Amino acid sequence: MAKKDTYRVVTRSGDGTLLIRDYPTSEPLLKSHTQIGIDDCSTDLELRGAPVFRGLIGPMPEGKNIIRYETPEVFESLTKEWSSSRPRRRTRRRGTAEASASAAH
Repeated sequence: MAKKDTYRVVTRSGDGTLLIRDYPTSEPLLKSHTQIGIDDCSTDLELRGAPVFRGLIGPMPEGKNIIRYETPEVFESLTKEWSSSRPRRRTRRRGTAEASASAAH
């Protein structure tokens, strides 16, 4: 398994765009946020023991080596976008035998 070695914080700027900041360790986050616990129940075993911060949602996995945190507003808006998006429907191509049989009916 690849080690998660990047801490990512996703916030929203004043104009509504997403701001993404990556850090090589949790130290900068410990200086700017209050740690209120550690993750002890993630299904991603590499996240267990990662810090939980007041004012941020996370930790959550992103790719193979990123530990992601989001502000509550970003988490809520991205979750709404994700839940309201519909998966693209696949169309099935009929084989020539099936197509001619259904055309005859």
